[in-house]
Amino acid sequence: MHSNSRSESYAAAGVDITAGYRAVELMKKHIARTKNEGCLDDVGGFGGCFGLNIGGMEEPVLVSGTDGCGTKVKMAILMDKHDTIGIDAVAMCVNDIICCGAKPLFFLDYIACGKNIPEKIASIVGGVAEGCVQSGAALIGGETAEHPGMMPVEEYDLAGFAVGIVDKKKILDNTKTKEGDVVIALASSGVHSNGFSLCRKVFEIDKNPDSLYVPCGDLGGKSIAETLLTPTKIYVKSVLKLLENVDVKGISHITGGGFYENIPRALPKGMTAKIDRAAVKVLPIFELIMKTGNIPERDMFNTYNMGVGMSITVAKEDVTESLEILRECGEDAYVIGEIIKGDEGVVMC
Repeated sequence: MHSNSRSESYAAAGVDITAGYRAVELMKKHIARTKNEGCLDDVGGFGGCFGLNIGGMEEPVLVSGTDGCGTKVKMAILMDKHDTIGIDAVAMCVNDIICCGAKPLFFLDYIACGKNIPEKIASIVGGVAEGCVQSGAALIGGETAEHPGMMPVEEYDLAGFAVGIVDKKKILDNTKTKEGDVVIALASSGVHSNGFSLCRKVFEIDKNPDSLYVPCGDLGGKSIAETLLTPTKIYVKSVLKLLENVDVKGISHITGGGFYENIPRALPKGMTAKIDRAAVKVLPIFELIMKTGNIPERDMFNTYNMGVGMSITVAKEDVTESLEILRECGEDAYVIGEIIKGDEGVVMC
C-alpha cells in the first residue's frame, strides 16, 4: 500500500483508492497458489508477464477465451457468498479453450463493483485462484474498478479471459469426425453458469429471495440457493490426459444454448449427433426447474447443460479406453450417442 497515495476528493465522490491497495494485498496469498513455471513477476505492475515455453511444439498457437458468470453473480450477492463465483469465471473460459485442445497458461480477471470492500474482493479473487489451480493456469493479473453511481454499493460483476497453447497440428477442428463416431458425456456439477435469468424467473427469486434457503426434498435436502451456486466443473486436466492418449475428434462445452447450440459447433457440415435421451443423466435441479416453470423439455435442452457439462467425440474403437481414462481422472463419463449423416446438428431419440 502506498502510504502517501490518497485522494480525499476522490473518496468523497465514492472511490477509495486505498481500498484498492488493501484488496490487492489481501488477494496476493490466493494468487501465489496459482504460480507456475511461466510466471515472471508479482501482481501490481501495469501488465502481467508470462514466459512462454514452446519446447516440443512445431507450430505453437495461442488460444484465447473470455467470458463472465452472467446473472449467477446475482445469486452470490443475494447469498452474500463470494468465494466460489470466481471458479465459474475461470471455468467458462478454460473449458472453452480446451475444446480446441489448448492447455491453459494464464488467466486475468476483471471485477466492477459499486464499492470496493477489500475483504469481499479478496474472497472473489480467492475463487478465481481456486479455478486457476484446478485448471493449471496462472493468475497473472486483473483489475478491480469501483463504479459508484453506476451500480449499488453491494453489487459487482465479474469476467475474465484465459490464454492457452496448442501445437497447430493438434488443434481440434472437427474435420476428422465421421459417421459412426461415438459421443461421450462428462457429467456437470449442476447448472454451471448459464440460464440463471430463467432460474430467477422460475423460482421467483427476485420477488421472494427467502424461498432460496428452504431445504428441498427434490434436491436431497439442499436448498435451491446452495444447489444453484454450485461452481462450474472444470474439465481441463481430465481432457488433457485424454488428449495425450486418444485421437479425440471433437469437444463441446455445453453452455448457454444447451445441446442444440453447442454440440453442433464441434461437428462438420453434413454430420449430426444422435443423442439417446434415456442415456442422459439429468440432474434433479433441472427436473425441478422444468416442473416448477412448466418448461418444455426441448427448451430445457436448448437452455441448460441438463447434467452434461462437456461432450467428447471419439472413434468407436477408442470408446473403452476413453472412458477408462476419464473415469480414472474422476469424471462421471458415459456414452450418450453417436454421429450420423444429416444437417440437423442434434437429434434427440
